[in-house]
Amino acid sequence: AAHSFFTDDKLHLRILCNDSARCAGLQATHYSPRGRRIHFDYSRQQVTGETMELLFDLADAVGFTERRAAMRAGARINTTENRAVLHHVLRMPKGYNYASNPNGPAILKDVHRVRDLIEDFSEQVRCGEYEGLTGKPFKNVLCIGIGGSYLGPEFVYEALKADRDAERASEGKTLRFLANVDPVDFHLCTRDLDPEETLVVVISKTFTTVETMLNARTVRKWLVDSIKGSEKDIVSRHMVAVSCNIPKCQEFGISDKRIFGFWDFVGGRFSVCSAVGLLPLSLHYSYEVMTEFLAGAHNIDEHFFKSPLRDNIPIILGLLGVWNSTFLGYETRAILPYAQALKRFPAHIQQVDMESNGKGVALDGTPILHRTGEVDFGEPGTSGQHSFYQLMHQGRVVPADFIGFMEPQHGTFLPGEPVSNHDELMANFFAQPDALAYGKTLNDLIQEGVKQELREHRVFPGNRPSSSILMTKLDAYAVGQLLAIYEHRTAVQGFIWGINSFDQWGVELGKTLAKQVRTQLRSSRRTGASVQGFNNSTSSLLEKYLAHAATNNT
Repeated sequence: AAHSFFTDDKLHLRILCNDSARCAGLQATHYSPRGRRIHFDYSRQQVTGETMELLFDLADAVGFTERRAAMRAGARINTTENRAVLHHVLRMPKGYNYASNPNGPAILKDVHRVRDLIEDFSEQVRCGEYEGLTGKPFKNVLCIGIGGSYLGPEFVYEALKADRDAERASEGKTLRFLANVDPVDFHLCTRDLDPEETLVVVISKTFTTVETMLNARTVRKWLVDSIKGSEKDIVSRHMVAVSCNIPKCQEFGISDKRIFGFWDFVGGRFSVCSAVGLLPLSLHYSYEVMTEFLAGAHNIDEHFFKSPLRDNIPIILGLLGVWNSTFLGYETRAILPYAQALKRFPAHIQQVDMESNGKGVALDGTPILHRTGEVDFGEPGTSGQHSFYQLMHQGRVVPADFIGFMEPQHGTFLPGEPVSNHDELMANFFAQPDALAYGKTLNDLIQEGVKQELREHRVFPGNRPSSSILMTKLDAYAVGQLLAIYEHRTAVQGFIWGINSFDQWGVELGKTLAKQVRTQLRSSRRTGASVQGFNNSTSSLLEKYLAHAATNNT
């Protein structure tokens, strides 16, 4: 069936997209409070109604509904780490009936215990009740973390910078993220901050992540060197932690009262709704704004767990991902938000999806014989159109998700212009999926009178699949919805493929090898030890690096 979409001209998207009955059947709409809507159109995907029924049959065959229910109920579906997967619980409102999980009420109570602590502390800081050691109010928050402790919070931060409510709530405040161990990142983050007005949030589940802890020690020294007082008093006042490892936080000097916990049932890349994201973002935007974000994510959680498969946006997205990658053989996927505020959304979903589904074995440890995972990338429109869309139109086929909004965060309409700036943006949002689907034939070019020597260069094959997500407006609630849609899409694909989407053993090997290199660098710098124990290529590069570093004090 999949092969037919490459060989049968009647299945070219320029033909399929003119079938009104087909197109009407390949849409879904989710309604949420206050007149909000999410319109999902996947009629430009290389599918027919029959294709979708086969994909729903596949979901039934692999026991998808049962796997989804097991996730919701708190079963330990992360089998390699023997953990439940409960990031959706972080979004449940107080008093929610979580009876599907035998331990649900206790888990939810603990979640809200931490949320209450975050609400109280963030408001104390924001109103000036909790201030720096020298009596100055905290105007700056410096967030130290990497991977899921950074990408998710940064995406939400950027998404809300121009939202009117969030913008008002953050007036006069600065939030920065220190992730890279490259000393330039520390320099750029701190060079114009007053340490006396800076609160530091160190985020590490284990409080042992090498890059994060080196950055934390670097920032600790910056604070201690700049503020009058003892190191103990400075650290306990100016540094707080989000971690599961309380003893390590205490050893670092952080006060017991300023350690905000989260749980092993929340993976790093799924942790933005925990204290990982909620604490720094509440400090900056207010807990009230972030409550809206959590409410939007919970709204999609309910949709994902309770809506029928054929009306379920995350499920359909996931099935289309399996279809495009496993059956049609497309190895990449573009996330294209037509909203500048979502400029870091593709990077976050890149981690969510590629760290989750970049696996080579099934749940039982046997090799997978089919393709899994995609290479995710993206940029906001229209900037991306002037970057990589050339390849999408005339080079490789890259399935794409276009994300747009009916209302702008900020509107601009210049006198004499034919349309507003937002309408100009959205004109491209509507046009690009059609350009990818229809393309332009040689006959079209002949009829347009294009010079013969240019015709072949200006042929667009078309038949490039895409989906369109059109939402009402981009605010905290919608950001939460969008996050949850893509988190659940990732889980859907993992369930269908029969893999564990919730571990990440692939990130460990490089870390282990880095320890060996670190030991070598230390020995060579301190005692002049020769490079030993590496292959020829690595040894040669290390020797060149050390020889240069010896004369440049690096």
